[in-house]
This record gives sequence, C-alpha cells and structure tokens, in this order.
Amino acid sequence: MVYIKGVGMTKFDVDQRNSYEMIYECVEEALANGNITLEDIDAIFISSMEMESNGERQRHAAPMLSSLFQKKIPIVNITAGCAGGGVALWNAIDFQKANGVNNILIVGFDKLVANISKNVTDEMFRGGERIYEQSEGMVFPAQNALVAQQYMMKYGVSSDDLALVALKNHENAFDNPKARFYGKKVTLDMIKKSPVVASPLRLFDCSIPCNGAGAVIISKDKTDVEVAGSGLNTSNLTSFERKDMTSWNSTITAAKNAYAQSGITANDVDIAEIHDAFTPVELISYEDLGFCNKGEGARLIREGVTKLNGKLPVNSSGGLKAKGHPISATGTSQIYELVLQLRKEAGKRQIDNIKYALAQNIGGAGSITSVHVLKKSS
Repeated sequence: MVYIKGVGMTKFDVDQRNSYEMIYECVEEALANGNITLEDIDAIFISSMEMESNGERQRHAAPMLSSLFQKKIPIVNITAGCAGGGVALWNAIDFQKANGVNNILIVGFDKLVANISKNVTDEMFRGGERIYEQSEGMVFPAQNALVAQQYMMKYGVSSDDLALVALKNHENAFDNPKARFYGKKVTLDMIKKSPVVASPLRLFDCSIPCNGAGAVIISKDKTDVEVAGSGLNTSNLTSFERKDMTSWNSTITAAKNAYAQSGITANDVDIAEIHDAFTPVELISYEDLGFCNKGEGARLIREGVTKLNGKLPVNSSGGLKAKGHPISATGTSQIYELVLQLRKEAGKRQIDNIKYALAQNIGGAGSITSVHVLKKSS
C-alpha cells in the first residue's frame, strides 16, 4: 500500500524568488503537514524543465536539492514536460514498491515568468515536434486549436461551451489563496470578449504560465489518504498522428490502469483535478476518463455537473486555467488540492462526502498522461 503523508505548495504567481526558495517553502509545508522531518526521507523524485530562460543558470536540479537539504540519498530528476509532476509521482511509487523504502518526497517546480515571452515560449517548444509542426507554426495553442476545431465540428460543441469551462474554473480559483487568479473576478462577458489567440481559442481558453512549486510525500505508513491507483501511458508526439484527434489514448489507457488498480470505475470518482491546459482539453478529458460517453463532455458543463456544487466537481482548485500552470509543478499541485479536499481542509471550496479523487496530468497535446486515484482511508 502507498499512502500520502504530507503535501505542500507555494502560491502560483509571478514571484521572482529563486527556485530553491520556492522548493524549500513547499517542502517545509509538506513535512509539517506529514509530521515528519527530512531525516525521515529515504529518496527524492523531482521534476523540472531546468529552464535556461529563468536566469538561474542551474541545470543540475538533483544535486541542488542534495545541497539544499543536505541529503545524500537517491535523488532523481524526471523531465516530462507539463506531465512532469504526475510522472515523477508514478516513478516514485514504482521505486518505493521495488526497493521497499518508506518515505519518498516528490517535488515539482518551474519558473516560467522570468524572461520575455518570446524566449520562454521558444524553450517550451521543446515539448512539441520541431520539424514538421513548429516549422509550420504549430505551437501549442495552434495545435490545440486544431484539436478543438475537429472536436467542435464532430460533436456540435460551441465556443460558448468552452467559455463555461473557463468561467467555472475561474470561479473556483477566486476562493483558492494559492491560485494565480485568487480574488480576481472574471465574468462570462470578459471571457467571450477576450482576444482570439488561435481560433476558436480565445485568451481565456488558455492556461496561464506562472512560477511555483509543489511537494508530495508518499509513505508505506498508513495515513488517511491512500494512493489506490497509479497509471501512466505515452502516445505520439503529434496529435494528428493518432486515429482520432479528439480522443487521447494516453489518458484512456492510464485511466484504465488506475481504475483497475484501485478496483473502481469512473462512476465512483467523487472529485477530479483535470489537466485543462486549454478549455477543450477539459471536455475531451471528461470523455477519455469515462465520466461520460464520447461527444457528451459539453453536456456535463452545460448542466453544471462539474461545477463545485455539481455531481462531479472538476478543478476545484481553479485548474491550470486559473490556478496557473508552472509546468512541472502542476501534477503535484493537483495532488495537493485533492488531499486538502479528502482531509476537509479546502475552505470555501470544500466538497462533502468524498471517498475517491482523481488527478490527470498531461504532457503535450495528449502525448503522455498520468492518472492517480486517491482514496479516503478508514
């Protein structure tokens, strides 16, 4: 059995502190939350893009953490783009089972808002296909816009449906003190009138880059939150190489494995944190995760099923859309939110009667997906 002992997270913002300061903050919170010390940590798995554009000139994250925490133990850096945090957790769980260690610290961090947009964007391109996509202008918003176009034509989805996704997540982030859009009112009119980035995607259909770090401590010691299932799958680098651009098999397979391990189905999930890098991705994910049939994702958002007071709340944190998306920290921040919810510590965002919670973390346009199912232990 694998359990969550402690979680920690910085505010996702434009904070210009050094990465090691953000790491220290979220790890300190996770240790306090788990009531343990660094002496109890047997291994560390980290995820970071090790950005050149952030000006820190630090491209060797594992030894940096060894110096920061004065720990001479296995420290592994996992680079998996936007899926980094979730992939690091999947690897840590596998390592724990294989080696029998007790406590493992997982840290995701990145600092995106530290340079001009052109330089940061150019570095983020490395998560996509550089020859026959990017040379034709297929940056991530354009790539996801093509997916959105296909999805909208195939299933009768409109821009109004995408706007409802953005509105829901901004309403949730309004009450999340660690979200980029905390306390910032965003209206449906603002969303619909925001500038077009890559049609049909408007500005408010796209997640917001920021700086931040998140930490999770897993343990063999029983706690009140169990990692009941952990799935990971990798697919093609480009979305148009797949049989269906509007369904991402990496999510379907990762979810299938996580459900099988946890002994549940999608119908048993009470709350989910979904990788809404772009609003249509959230709708597609509803379907790929089994929350509804193919083509019915828009129905869930129209009927309010995934709102905070709905049958299946999705992205109570605000999601990538409004909580923010500091790349490698996103996966760990999803676990942070779900643990708060399971422990009834989410404040105004609190959902009642949660037993099973799901986190989905995606790299690229469906290129790699991790799915974790958390369970409230008795």
